[in-house]
Amino acid sequence: MPIPVRSIPNGEAPSPGVTYPVPERWQRTYVSIRGRNGEGEEIPLTGLRSRAWPAMVLQPGATGLDLPTYSVHMDESPNLDGSTVRGARASARQILLPCFVYGIDRKTLRQLKAKLADALNPKNGYSVLTFIEQNGEPRRLKCYYVGGMEGSEAVGASGFTWISYGIQLIAADPYFYGDTATAASWSFGTDQPLLGSSFLPITLAKGTVSTGTLTIENPGDIEAWPVWEITGPLKRFKFTGPDGTSFGIPDQPSGLDALPSDRTLTVDCRPGYKTVRDDTGKIYFPLLSANPSLWSVPSGTSTATADLLSGSGSPTVKMSLYPRYLTY
Repeated sequence: MPIPVRSIPNGEAPSPGVTYPVPERWQRTYVSIRGRNGEGEEIPLTGLRSRAWPAMVLQPGATGLDLPTYSVHMDESPNLDGSTVRGARASARQILLPCFVYGIDRKTLRQLKAKLADALNPKNGYSVLTFIEQNGEPRRLKCYYVGGMEGSEAVGASGFTWISYGIQLIAADPYFYGDTATAASWSFGTDQPLLGSSFLPITLAKGTVSTGTLTIENPGDIEAWPVWEITGPLKRFKFTGPDGTSFGIPDQPSGLDALPSDRTLTVDCRPGYKTVRDDTGKIYFPLLSANPSLWSVPSGTSTATADLLSGSGSPTVKMSLYPRYLTY
């Protein structure tokens, strides 16, 4: 049934103790697209100054810019009602951008269409959609053009100096990224913040085993995969993630350092990369302990652990990650 609500007439004082929200003035969202793997010319899709100004303008009706679609995997039992949920995964993001291309003359329109076609051509690489709100934090999405710019000469779809498109894009990675990585470094023997918190209680002397706790802050909406940079010497190391899985290199049968002095080992945990190699290009995957997991960091605050044995020197550890967001 409807809920009765009494409106407050203009000029009537609000009830005592009631605080009414005041809307904050907020500027319009800036939107642009840049082709050629994000290295091409940036094309603004908002901010048309007047009808005398040639531009490409994002029209009302854009879709696919908030939560991505998900596939929920379930198993059915022949003897029980319902199903058992096994997991969920985000699907590739489908995007529709209604765009209006306006030129001050026919030549200008042709130039604008050629510029847009170059930015969208998937053979030139992916395009980067950028959204910037009033707070100034950009959110970027990598996507590929799949259709919508075929063009139509129908009445209402184009004119001598203008044309409308319903540009269709697909983002294989459905998440938005910012420009700022969350990163910090830690040197053994000198306490430094790691991702906003202390890498404690590690105090590592040469040849001494040390175990410490890492409190990690991920400001994104979902999990993110870190990139580690570990500089030797280390006889062994092991990093255990919040989910209990781990990766590391055990003691070597030869007794030598697993990671020699002045060598920097990069452990890239990101999907599509998953590399473990040093600055000379040597691959360290065969040296990892059995069943390694290049784990991810969940959103918010989480805790991981480090177990290290230094060689003769001062090792350092750096960890960085790019937060991921569900929407712009």
